[in-house]
Amino acid sequence: MSAASTAEPAFVAKTKTGRFTDFVDSRVGGSGILREFGRKVFPDHWSFMFGEVALYSFVILLLSGTFLTFFFDPSMAETHYEGSYVPLKGVEMSVAYNSSLNISFDIRGGLFMRQVHHWAALLFVAAIAVHMLRVFFTGAFRRPREMNWVVGGVLLILAMAAGFTGYSLPDDLLSGNGLRIIDGVIKSIPVVGTYISFFLFGGEFPGTAIIGRLYVLHILLVPALILLMIVLHLFMVVIHKHTQYPGPGRNDNNVVGYPLGPVYAAKAGGFFFIVFGVLALMAGFFTINPIWNYGPYDPSPVSAGTQPDWYIGFVDGALRLMPGTLGDWQVEQDWFGYVFSFNVLLPALVPAGILFTVMFAYPWIERWITKDDREHHVLDRPRNAPTRTAIGMAGFVWYCVMWAAAGSDLIATHFGVSLNDVTYWLRALFIVGPIIAFIVTKRVALALQRKDREIALHGRETGRIVRLPHGEFIEVHAPLDEYKRYKLVGFESPEVLPAVPNEHGVVTRKEKRRALLSKWFFEDRVAPATPAELEAAHGHGHGHEAVEAPEAARSLSH
Repeated sequence: MSAASTAEPAFVAKTKTGRFTDFVDSRVGGSGILREFGRKVFPDHWSFMFGEVALYSFVILLLSGTFLTFFFDPSMAETHYEGSYVPLKGVEMSVAYNSSLNISFDIRGGLFMRQVHHWAALLFVAAIAVHMLRVFFTGAFRRPREMNWVVGGVLLILAMAAGFTGYSLPDDLLSGNGLRIIDGVIKSIPVVGTYISFFLFGGEFPGTAIIGRLYVLHILLVPALILLMIVLHLFMVVIHKHTQYPGPGRNDNNVVGYPLGPVYAAKAGGFFFIVFGVLALMAGFFTINPIWNYGPYDPSPVSAGTQPDWYIGFVDGALRLMPGTLGDWQVEQDWFGYVFSFNVLLPALVPAGILFTVMFAYPWIERWITKDDREHHVLDRPRNAPTRTAIGMAGFVWYCVMWAAAGSDLIATHFGVSLNDVTYWLRALFIVGPIIAFIVTKRVALALQRKDREIALHGRETGRIVRLPHGEFIEVHAPLDEYKRYKLVGFESPEVLPAVPNEHGVVTRKEKRRALLSKWFFEDRVAPATPAELEAAHGHGHGHEAVEAPEAARSLSH
């Protein structure tokens, strides 16, 4: 018998859809990719949804932005408005502003799509920011995810750039004032600032080319870069496995969760429509960026009580907080025939530079301090990394002070207080606020760790007071189940790493600095309860007496 006669007959699908699918699969090989990707296991936790919200918001941005592109004309040519909005009839304006008004009042569904697009942009940046905070506070940036952390930071910057370029396109008075601020920041750059402004705006501000150039950036270059970063981010998530929160059976060598298909595929589809529905409800019921109230851009007037979108607010706030003099030193200086406007340059560039530089470098800073080059796939509870959590909260408060300063005039008018007093208080918080936030956060985290240790050793307080036969009163503690107890004791508590001499027996200055930072990071620590302590605590009858730890495993060292 020949080999051909014993071979199994080729599979032939019975339906047209099946035959078409089989044809595509035989040419592309998609079934193997789907089979492998569909078996990918993902852990289940509500905090992982922030990344999904960012992704779905971006999809909604692409869909709504495509609709708006059909009707928006990015031209700064002059025209007179003849649309449906009567208060602006006959007013001279740019074609860009005219088309924005037409979208809002004369295109069916145009205002709704404009507001969906704007709300989705705000949610996109917010979701990325919260997702980055979750990654930072749980230590998900550690090896092997340092580069993915950098990709996330670049995504955040690109999202802000996309928001700003889109916010400026209508060419209304509010967006024009924002462009004027950017122009002032660019011109404050020594020597080359005026040239950069001239080339960007196509002449003296506002020029006649900036809207068209921003339009190209907004619909082409920035979205393409965002798509590239998203692809890189998801690719590295698949390659590195997904992080997971600590729990029984979970370690750095496995992932406990559900497969992508069909569990998470169904969840993701439903969640996308939930995000879309919430954004649609917001767009339908809450007005955002009513450009018809502002009028066309004119360099002469400046609206009172205006603020940019929240993600750019910290730059505006820093500009408002900057004093004109520092003691007897004038912040604006005339050197070598050039004007150095440090009162604009410093607040516009330095705080943002510090925030993003520390953010990008932090994974390598912590790895250098701890000398920990292991792979980490299990997350930390924020309280179990008190110094890192305190650093994050200090940076968050610093950002929020600048963000609040962008509305200093509204704070003064709404609460009936002096604008100068508001500015002075915010200046003080700009310096003192992060320090207070660091100290309070670290103390709270350590206190929560002590409480967790007490609960792990003695159980949960029930509030029941029992009198023993010999007259002693005790409080009855309810024992914890193994899962909850593991959550309270299953974490690492790094100790201070003293300076180590190199191969020549010399302790370098760099190593001394690392040792000082290690002491600052880990000198105050609460060690998890050891198995011996747990056995001793659960072995006695009362469940409320203190258990003395061995000297080497003291719960707190100062």
